[in-house]
Amino acid sequence: MIHESSSIYQIFLRNFTKEGTFCAAIPELKRIADMGFEWIYLTPIHPIGEKARKGTLGSPYAIKDYRKINPELGDEDDFAAFVQEVHAHGLKLMIDVVFNHTSPDSVLVHEHPDWFLRAADGLPWRKCENWSDVVDFDYRSSPHLWLELIDTLTIWRDRGVDGFRCDVASLVPSEFWRQARQRVNQYDPGIKEERAQLLWLAESVHPAFLRKMRLLGYNSWSEPELHVAAFDLTYDYDGWERLEKIWEQGMPFERYLEYLYVQETLYPKGAKKLRFLENHDQERAAHRFGNGAKLRAMTPFYQFLPGVAMSYMGQELALEHMPSLFEKDPIDLERGDKEFERYFIASLRATKEAKKEAPFFSWLIKGDAALQDITDQDMASRDKAPRTRTVQNRTSNNCAVREEVIYCLRSVEPAISPYLIDRSMIIKGNYLLVIQPELGTSGPKSSGVKSQRRISFAEESMPRALFDIEGTDLLSGKEVRIAEGDILPRIPASLIRLKD
Repeated sequence: MIHESSSIYQIFLRNFTKEGTFCAAIPELKRIADMGFEWIYLTPIHPIGEKARKGTLGSPYAIKDYRKINPELGDEDDFAAFVQEVHAHGLKLMIDVVFNHTSPDSVLVHEHPDWFLRAADGLPWRKCENWSDVVDFDYRSSPHLWLELIDTLTIWRDRGVDGFRCDVASLVPSEFWRQARQRVNQYDPGIKEERAQLLWLAESVHPAFLRKMRLLGYNSWSEPELHVAAFDLTYDYDGWERLEKIWEQGMPFERYLEYLYVQETLYPKGAKKLRFLENHDQERAAHRFGNGAKLRAMTPFYQFLPGVAMSYMGQELALEHMPSLFEKDPIDLERGDKEFERYFIASLRATKEAKKEAPFFSWLIKGDAALQDITDQDMASRDKAPRTRTVQNRTSNNCAVREEVIYCLRSVEPAISPYLIDRSMIIKGNYLLVIQPELGTSGPKSSGVKSQRRISFAEESMPRALFDIEGTDLLSGKEVRIAEGDILPRIPASLIRLKD
């Protein structure tokens, strides 16, 4: 249904432009397509409830009527024009589906109050008490609820939508999603094929949240269960529990990369993860990392990972401000970092090429060896050295930092182990991503040639190439030739199309 070289651009229409409408967003479609994206994903486009509303304009996830367009965004004709322009630019359109809950004053609450969970006083209620602007469906209440929601999906399919991003899909029965996909995608049991090729993306949840819901007595469905039922893609929130600890608590990066093996082997064959650094629920990457070396390392890293990359509007410009979900708070595309935009586009295009040409992913993490004179024997044994994370070494008034280097490889043939890269794989046709996420701001630059002089204390602390590396760095456009044991260039990331 979707190749991992595809990429998704998320838009929250209210705050994408000053006008916040379908019509105002249309001129931006060419720019999005030119960057290399294939999909537009819109946060909910429906009328927002007024009862228990958060903020002035309310959350788009507190929906009043699933079958109508929010008049603040435009009308039916404006939506039709937007769909037409999306397709004219070679893009596909995905809309948000919020079937765990509605606003407390929704059409369905008014017409079918028996379809909702009930509080002790008999009024519609919700599983998460702090989600105060919504009430939750009770999927055990009536088969007519299921039919109503599936009919709604077919309406949007017939309006030209190409896929659905399903909000908190883990809290909706997997059997509902299975039936919905079969009907909406028009599954033919005779030929065992779908006649309508719509894409299904599940916003799965953090495992800690899933566990909490289960302990409270509510059913919740894990990523593997969602993939089996209906979904082509699930969010990487199971991986994010590790990434957040890496970014905030200094947990070893291996903990995340090792988990990719779990996703590859325990999920159904063909299941894909959605990789991202930010979205409407998560803080901006440029705010989390700063607009410096770490952002430039993490950008190609997440795009290079197995799965489909998603970017949130303005991420390509290193915008740091996260737009409000409840107010008019438009992003300012003119104030973005144009130099970073060029880097982002180069990264997106390079990682897409690598995913198309080399489907297999492997990785290796190495820190520099203990501070000492570098000899041929030292270099020969370096591959056997234990993994070393960033540490500081202080002698007299000097301070050197051993900086971790992450090697990720895209190869035409699979590696024996998912985290084993050896010299035999550094060959033409493969792509090597080298990132230094904790790169310091000082230190001598590498000339790419071994020096015969005694290596200085500062140089000894710097990471060195584990292999001979030759090819084209697709991020900078420069030719790269580094000998094994050379100090790596002092740049956050290189994505090298390898030569023999």
